Amino acid sequence: MPQLSLHTPLGEVTLSEDEGAIVALDWGRGSEQEATPLLREARDQLHDYFDGKRVQFQLPLAPHGTPYQRRVWSALRAIPAGETRSYAEIAREVASHPRAVGQANGRNPIPILIPCHRVVAANGALGGYSGLDGPETKRYLLALEARSLNLPFPSLF
Repeated sequence: MPQLSLHTPLGEVTLSEDEGAIVALDWGRGSEQEATPLLREARDQLHDYFDGKRVQFQLPLAPHGTPYQRRVWSALRAIPAGETRSYAEIAREVASHPRAVGQANGRNPIPILIPCHRVVAANGALGGYSGLDGPETKRYLLALEARSLNLPFPSLF
């Protein structure tokens, strides 16, 4: 499976491609590096994101997961940049329970590109994040999007 690592303000991340789609974004450097056209495009879009020039991604994504997880991840992709939704709101959208949404979020294989960082607790608290430095990484990504869109920082900052 082709992989390409890149430097970000959060450290190194590695993108993985399978059958013409991005299937994973992992924290850290991958051991195998193969710069396919898709992985180069994903790298460039992520650099633009971290430079504040982009908040949406135009990439084919094919996360491996259960049908339920894929429904949740699809709902996450519909959350506009600079906005958040609660676990309960996503649960209502996919006819589920907030705890199950949280579990699906935690298994998201393509964080940032599938914006699980845009999901917060019902009371507006930041909630958890399974990537890198946990809630600090989530806070960083939300602040980055707010700055990119010239929005005020939400109260969870």
